[in-house]
Amino acid sequence: MKQPGIPSNERGRLKKLKSLNILDTLPEERFDRLTRMAKRMFNVPIALVSLVDENRQWFKSCVGIEASETPREVSFCGHAILDDQVFIVPDTSVDPRFLDNPLVLNEPNIQFYAGCPLTIDGYRLGTLCLIDHEPRSFNDEDIAALKDLSATIEQELFAMQLATHDDLTGLLNRRGFLSLAQNSLNLSLRKEFPATLVYFDLDKFKFINDNFGHAVGDKILISFATLLNNSFRETDIFARLGGDEFVLLLTNTSLAQAQKVIDKFSHSLELYNQEKQIEHDVLFSSGIVEYNSKLHPSIEKLISDGDKAMYKCKSVKKT
Repeated sequence: MKQPGIPSNERGRLKKLKSLNILDTLPEERFDRLTRMAKRMFNVPIALVSLVDENRQWFKSCVGIEASETPREVSFCGHAILDDQVFIVPDTSVDPRFLDNPLVLNEPNIQFYAGCPLTIDGYRLGTLCLIDHEPRSFNDEDIAALKDLSATIEQELFAMQLATHDDLTGLLNRRGFLSLAQNSLNLSLRKEFPATLVYFDLDKFKFINDNFGHAVGDKILISFATLLNNSFRETDIFARLGGDEFVLLLTNTSLAQAQKVIDKFSHSLELYNQEKQIEHDVLFSSGIVEYNSKLHPSIEKLISDGDKAMYKCKSVKKT
């Protein structure tokens, strides 16, 4: 059996997948109707919307199978997300990659597989896949029809992304950040890793909006979001909370380390302001707070303390 490889953009892919807040959620009719449609259209016993997590493939929707997930190392969908094209295995019994795969030898006894990658923002997160207990062919017309159904599922996934992302900047919004950041804090607590939150507030933003218009203000917000995207690790979580307020959770990072990181970010911002093509400098005040499980029982409390620290910083600037 050949185990699936790992995509070159795996860290970003997993971050995108988790940002949708879809894993381990309840079944939804908007996905289930599409797997039912796929089962009927292609006359197969099994159709799945499968999302490939770090160590498993998890089924957001499934018809014809009882399992809700299987290990990634034996998954067919793990192979399918390695390429943009529909991944087809006409007969597993003669394919050396799969003939001794546990999913072939045992339930669900896969003899035929076709999986179309589900892509969001360039990341192949999973597949819409078809499974049969008998070998079969899959022609160009079938491929086109499967792609059409997959595009509909991608639209549903994109709609979920909009619910957790800020329209203007493309960053996580408050809802998306709260979910991802709380999971990250839970992991830090279990692994005894430090984590530090940085709360940003853009300086003089109201003055710029009031005197130069919202279009200029929007450019500044987008510029700051772009700098956040380009300056921090894929394992860090950042978001626009609303208005001119942004937040960053630095994982496996102490308070002292976070201060150095923000000093470096401030320097990058200074260079940007020197080279920028917008009318006004992008400036910020920040509050930095290290996570303490006793003081911060939730991500909301950590954000609140970061907000307070930021206002102290802003008050000092005004004096």
